[in-house]
Amino acid sequence: MAASAHLKTQSQPHPPRSKRRKRRETTIPTFPSPHVVSSDGGAWCCAASSKPHHHHPHPSPASSGSPPHLRRPPPPPLPPEPEPALAEERSPSTYHHSPSPARSSPGWASPGATMDAATGAAAFPAQPPCLPCYSKFNSALNAGLLNPMSPPPLDKTRSSPTLSDMMANEQEYHPSRAALPPPPPPLSACHAALVQDRQLLLHERIAEILGSCSPGNQFNDPDSSDVRLTLSSKDGVSVSLNVHRHILVAHSRFFAAKLSDHWSRQQRSLPHIVEISDCDDVEVYVETLRLMYCKDLRRRLMGEDVSKVLGILKVSAAIVFNAGVLSCLEYLEAAPWAEDEEEKVASLLSQLQLGSSGAGEVLKRVSLEVGPSSVNEATSNGSQEILVRLLQVVLEGKDEKARREMKGLVSKMLRENSASYGRGGGCTSGGDLSKESLYSACDGCLRLLRHHFLRAAATDLLDAAQIARQADNLHWILGILIDRQMADEFLRTWAAQAELSEAHSKVPAIHRCEVSRVTARLFVAVGKGQILVSKEARCLLLSTWLEPFYEDFGWMRRACKGLDRHLMEDGLANTILTLPLAMQQEILLAWFERFLNSGDDCPNIQRGFEVWWRRAFWRRNGEPEQPPQLRITAVCENS
Repeated sequence: MAASAHLKTQSQPHPPRSKRRKRRETTIPTFPSPHVVSSDGGAWCCAASSKPHHHHPHPSPASSGSPPHLRRPPPPPLPPEPEPALAEERSPSTYHHSPSPARSSPGWASPGATMDAATGAAAFPAQPPCLPCYSKFNSALNAGLLNPMSPPPLDKTRSSPTLSDMMANEQEYHPSRAALPPPPPPLSACHAALVQDRQLLLHERIAEILGSCSPGNQFNDPDSSDVRLTLSSKDGVSVSLNVHRHILVAHSRFFAAKLSDHWSRQQRSLPHIVEISDCDDVEVYVETLRLMYCKDLRRRLMGEDVSKVLGILKVSAAIVFNAGVLSCLEYLEAAPWAEDEEEKVASLLSQLQLGSSGAGEVLKRVSLEVGPSSVNEATSNGSQEILVRLLQVVLEGKDEKARREMKGLVSKMLRENSASYGRGGGCTSGGDLSKESLYSACDGCLRLLRHHFLRAAATDLLDAAQIARQADNLHWILGILIDRQMADEFLRTWAAQAELSEAHSKVPAIHRCEVSRVTARLFVAVGKGQILVSKEARCLLLSTWLEPFYEDFGWMRRACKGLDRHLMEDGLANTILTLPLAMQQEILLAWFERFLNSGDDCPNIQRGFEVWWRRAFWRRNGEPEQPPQLRITAVCENS
């Protein structure tokens, strides 16, 4: 009661009610839990969470719903007495994190807090209001520090939590173990789980096989069977089947030897117990045993894929199940294969060495070596003849779109074939396309090109379209020769076509521009080092075809799709730079004048011109370069 009376006496000298109404305009609505805001000056803005050594008196119960005062007197230093220490331990600041119901009420203060407020009010009389505290409160309000959803700030005056705090908030100081992520399982456990999953799936598939038998089928029939056959794999999978000895003996020589009549008489009870251990694939063994109970094996295999049939073939060969082997071979001979399955078929048949049981017919699909002797003798020449025939058909094709597609296909096949046989300095094996065959096709195209080109130069344009066609054929064969490093002879032959070069200007540009594409391809190959010929051959090539190339460059740039202008320009520049310096000067000075007059219709080989200039004048007429001597002098001085 004394504390209560003291609180009433402390509330009498407050300012008039009108000023309290003015302060109410800046107050905060009541919250489910008290929020504390501290300032650097040490003043508290909420009465429910005041500091222990400068509490403001708590309002009377009649006005508990009104907001706390916003101005606090500055706190004087605490006297060293034991009572303030006790009050500090029991002050509301020690219950900031306590979930007690008394603290969750906005207008309720615990008895400890009331006693503390009374003690603080008695120890420190009321002083004039503090304006800086009010301004700091507004700053905190505007900064969002008094957000009802934000937690109260920690009490900076406390050095450590009290015992009651630690007991009440034990979960905050010690996080729950359930919130922590579980440790990853060990690798052995993961491996064991994967093995178990595979075994479960295998058992499901085997159960499906056993359950799919047609009515009347005695496979896995426990009533009529006399053999209990257990199949166990290397990874621990074990399956037991109910089979019949007379069926196994009739179909398999392996079981006929193991389950003979003598062995059967030695068995005292039925069913006989037989086990086959270390099976590669238990499921395939079950499928093979079920085939022994089928009347039409080929029909039964029609629903399987090639990989499953290869597995059944391997098991059938192991237990000498001849009917199963023959049915699998007939299936493989008739069924389509994927590319990755061809190697598996050939490898397994070579491994099993089945002899005359039909494996040869299957291997005929992937190899000519199993055929008759006449085929074996013609193998080396037959492959080359087929390639030459394909080449000739493409060169003589009528449909341009189909020719373009088949050119890409034949080029790819020839590259793969050449890589498989290897390249040996222009020598090819019997199964590859020979150099003579390629140049024979090339000579035929060049002969036709010369014929139609000279006729067009004589104003006979009846077959002028054949000029572009034969030039395109030559361009394609040249690419094949460059890939095989055989194009040196083609360059010498093309450089010697002076008659075509002289008649070039008499043929319309729309027909002759394909001829200049052949020249451009040779420039690129020489510039990249793909064709290595003598200096005389390079000079003859440029003297024969450079001027026609200049004339058709504008047409090629506009008419030829997919033409790489910069690639041609770099190839021409590098080809010129392989010549002696005097010839470089002659060609590049003539180009300089032509480029200034033609612009984009002339190839831009400025880079080659700069290289020639540095070679011819900059180093020869300039002073010797000194950086290496300077570096040597510096090293001598440092030493």
